[in-house]
Amino acid sequence: MTAGWDESGGLADVHERILAGEAVDDVAGIVRTPILTSWQRCRSLGLVPDRLTLTCEQDLDLDGRLLTAATPVLDRLEAVLDGPPVSVILTDAQARVLARRAGDAELNRHLDATNIVQGYGFPESSAGTNALGTALAERRPVYVLGREHFADCMQQLACAAAPIRDPLSGRVEGVLDLTSFRRHSDPVMLPLAQQAADEIEQRLLEQSSKRERELLAEFLRTRQAAGDLVAPYGEPLPGPAPGADPTAPARPVLPIDPLDQAVLRETAQELIAAPHRVATEVVLSGGRTAVLFCREVCAASGEAGIVVEAAIAAGPRFRLPAPPVPETSRAGTPAIEVTTPSRGSAAEAATGPKELTGEHRSGMPRPGRRKAGRHEAEAEIRGPAHPPEGGTSAQASGQAPHTHAGLLLLGEPGVGRLALLARKRLELLYDASAGIGRTLDVTRTAQELVETVVPRFADLVAVDLPDAVLSGEEPVDIAEGLRRVALGAVREGSHLYDVGEKVDWLPASPQARCLQTGGPVLEPDLSRAVGWIAVDPGRTRKVLESGIHSLITVPLRARGVILGVVSFYRAEGFAAFEDDDLWLAGELAGRAAVCIDNARRFTREHTMALAVQRSLLPRGVPAQDAVEVAHRYLPAQAGVGGDWFDVIPLSGSRVALVVGDVVGHGVHAATTMGRLRTAVHNFSALDLPSEELLTHLDDLVGRLDADSGRIGGIIGATCLYAVYDPVSRRCTFARAGHPPPVLVLPDGTADFVDVPAGPPLGLGGLPFEPCETEVPEGSRIVLYTDGLIESRGQDLDTRLGLLRRTLATTRPPADSPEETCGAVLDALLPARPDDDVALLVARTRALDAERTQHWDVSADPAEVPRVRAAVTRRLRKWDLVEQVPTTELIVSELVTNAIRYGGPPIRLRLIRGHTLVCEVTDGSSTSPRLRRARTTDEGGRGLFLVAQLAERWGTRCTADGKVIWTEQPLPPDGPGGSGGAPAPPAGSSPRAT
Repeated sequence: MTAGWDESGGLADVHERILAGEAVDDVAGIVRTPILTSWQRCRSLGLVPDRLTLTCEQDLDLDGRLLTAATPVLDRLEAVLDGPPVSVILTDAQARVLARRAGDAELNRHLDATNIVQGYGFPESSAGTNALGTALAERRPVYVLGREHFADCMQQLACAAAPIRDPLSGRVEGVLDLTSFRRHSDPVMLPLAQQAADEIEQRLLEQSSKRERELLAEFLRTRQAAGDLVAPYGEPLPGPAPGADPTAPARPVLPIDPLDQAVLRETAQELIAAPHRVATEVVLSGGRTAVLFCREVCAASGEAGIVVEAAIAAGPRFRLPAPPVPETSRAGTPAIEVTTPSRGSAAEAATGPKELTGEHRSGMPRPGRRKAGRHEAEAEIRGPAHPPEGGTSAQASGQAPHTHAGLLLLGEPGVGRLALLARKRLELLYDASAGIGRTLDVTRTAQELVETVVPRFADLVAVDLPDAVLSGEEPVDIAEGLRRVALGAVREGSHLYDVGEKVDWLPASPQARCLQTGGPVLEPDLSRAVGWIAVDPGRTRKVLESGIHSLITVPLRARGVILGVVSFYRAEGFAAFEDDDLWLAGELAGRAAVCIDNARRFTREHTMALAVQRSLLPRGVPAQDAVEVAHRYLPAQAGVGGDWFDVIPLSGSRVALVVGDVVGHGVHAATTMGRLRTAVHNFSALDLPSEELLTHLDDLVGRLDADSGRIGGIIGATCLYAVYDPVSRRCTFARAGHPPPVLVLPDGTADFVDVPAGPPLGLGGLPFEPCETEVPEGSRIVLYTDGLIESRGQDLDTRLGLLRRTLATTRPPADSPEETCGAVLDALLPARPDDDVALLVARTRALDAERTQHWDVSADPAEVPRVRAAVTRRLRKWDLVEQVPTTELIVSELVTNAIRYGGPPIRLRLIRGHTLVCEVTDGSSTSPRLRRARTTDEGGRGLFLVAQLAERWGTRCTADGKVIWTEQPLPPDGPGGSGGAPAPPAGSSPRAT
């Protein structure tokens, strides 16, 4: 027989409506209820039918008890299956495929393509409605046919799956699934899957200890002898009620809400763990109550154990709505899943919050519990669970409640407590693994340890580290210089030292002994710990008065190095630390120590990289007359990078403004930046035009890349080079793949300079084109790197527009370059940028006629005395008398050389700035060369004398010849020194480095 309920067109229509978020209240008879609720869960999780998000897990338990118990059953199924091809699939409790058997070649190819192979998981939360995941979500057998599958790729299949439970604990261990093509589907697959799951459960029971099986059998025999048949909750009772018609059907399963099941299960665990046998009353949903009671059971072999029974009173007005009739009844397995409601079970995390029952929605009290007296509980449990023979059923009459009794849990005295402690410890270790080490900051990592542990394991935790670890170094003497870096306390006043304080532990203190021996130290009673009390008797007395009573101190050891010490304290409300707690404290400290060491190493490497980068960046702004400069450099959140800026004084009182960017982060980018910056300095010393300098820099980058073999070379660099002349008030720009500069005029008008965009450095082949523009005095030239204008949330044009508007709102002279830098960074950057940012703001100055002097010189040696006399008069007018002899000699030599070896026109220019500049221009392109004259030579000493008398000298080419220039220092405090206006150093700022 082939089932065909998925072939109706209405099924696809309902599926589309659910995906669209529409209400589907009128689908009775079209979609089965389990499938409909599963689709709705998938829709709430945001799943889409055409895309599966599957994960593959390699670390599977292929030698575990589930696969061991299931292997004979899988072998038998593979041997007996005949007829249409059917594949047998076994998964674990997370719906991860452990094994797949049988099936023909066509079916297996399809399953391989769908990733229904070993390791892949099919929980409903990621794979949508399917037999494997939905059986786990519903906690019962399911049959999913064809288009009932949520995912498109699985709609050719028919799948029947049944969960496999541990018969003793009731925990779902896995799923047994039978899968075929849709055309070969048969509803008989579901009872066959259930039967196979039952066999696997029986084999799981056989794997349990003999003692557990004997205790369970003895408990059931005891209850049967008392005339009250009891089965685990969720299963029908094994026989008719006492006094009932023997031909009547088996008593029905008592419906228990999943949340109620979890509350009952956890309460039963606590009862087994309790030192005394007590009864507990638990309030369930719907106003019902359950009384839990522990009883000892002794098997025939003499083995003793503890069982927990539950008696649930259910009257007519408190009964839950009848559950949907299961597709196939199932016996022999409990229906209660061991979960902890307060934390949420794995199933809830996978499938989303469960649908509340009507009683929950109507405001009925949430489940809770109270203690009940022993006699009251025994009367409730041992009272008649069914009406006496010949009487009237209270349930049928609707006048009095009746009681259902059932087995909840089986265990051993004391084992429950240890199991609970082990579970809590594992949960704490898991949380520590996930919560400690999320950053590469030493202090933050120590604080994460404190936040994870308090108050779950201790009431107070303190972490002490030496200053060397905080700065990234290895501690030399761990006992010296400890500082408290993290502290967490439940109670005020329960600690000895505050965060940031120096910690001084006496040699006899537990912390000092811990550091000396390298092992943990336990002090179960601090009131008797003399070494700890002696650290500071006044403070320790207050700590003891606050309730602190025990201590474990553990060294933070990682990779053979002790980095510090962590102290765990407990107060009233916690039992004193025991030897068993030493292991957990050591594990927590060990995991934290590795994370702290990783953060320490990162701090050291980051500090080294920053040191390298800062050594390569300019330390300050050199003295010059052309511009007033402010700058900022902000390293990226990812670390140091390759952005740089420079202010380079040139001859003739000119200045070069440079901003560049090397792609990437780290030491390699920083060192590459240093190489390029050095090259720019060397090329600028040649007084090359802007476009020629970029051409030479482009060739250099290409050679560096070629020499490195493209391994560790420069993977990308940009540069913008500008030269400003304060005499002519003109600025020449050239750029290689860099963002354009912004020119802010004195009236506040801001606009981008239309500089032709050349290719990035290193590509070669294309020339760089300059752009020259007139810059009024008091204007601001703004250069920056792409880290300022690039943002993930905005496009480039929007960011450029924001930069221009921000600069337009800052107007000189009220806003200095320093204030402009601050305004730009505040408007465009977050506190921790993703990329490096270099920003350079230069406000232009102008050298007027009072500070410059020009002379035209004819090509006649007789002109030299006249020029000398004119220079002397100008220097006296500038009150630079001391510079007259030296300047006369320099002018004589330079003018004479120009007349003798150069060509017309010849010009002389003096500029008085922070230095005295002398320039001689002629029409020859031949540059002079400094040489050392021999004793027999009559000439060749003039240029050597000029080099000795001047502080700097050089030659630069022009369009119609060359310029030979010299610079002489001026007295800083004399009248001549006031002629220049040296640029003040850039002020400090919280965001400047």
